[in-house]
Amino acid sequence: MATVLKDVVARRPVAATLRLTVPAGGARPAPPVGPVLGQYRLNLMAFCKDFNARTQKYKPDTPMAVTITAYKDNTFEFIVKSPSVTWFLKKAAGIESGSGRAGHVSVSTISLRHVYEIAKIKQADPTSKHLSIEAISKSIIGTANSMGLQVVKDL
Repeated sequence: MATVLKDVVARRPVAATLRLTVPAGGARPAPPVGPVLGQYRLNLMAFCKDFNARTQKYKPDTPMAVTITAYKDNTFEFIVKSPSVTWFLKKAAGIESGSGRAGHVSVSTISLRHVYEIAKIKQADPTSKHLSIEAISKSIIGTANSMGLQVVKDL
């Protein structure tokens, strides 16, 4: 009971939870990052340096989802997630956008190998750690179908 009370007292009050999409290695104190963080008086340069260091293993201009928790004492924490499934599917299929009439018009095809590779990357995300590769793969196949992509066994 005493440790629970200490945890409650130790919690810092949250000012806001911010969600941004920032290119990998491209965080700069200019828009869109600057105004959003500046609004909560957060240290822009500390965020930019830390974010760029965490995302240097990705290719430049890869859109990374970031969830920033801003506290009332002007400190912050952030979680970097991997790019969206749709971005990976577009890159694997070599297309700019999905079909306007999914289910009727097929834009391109991808193989199960592509789906499996995307699932392995997405399993490292904090929200997908508890899911099996099979479950993540089924979700990716559903997303591909809704984009107008055909999933085939081998190309």
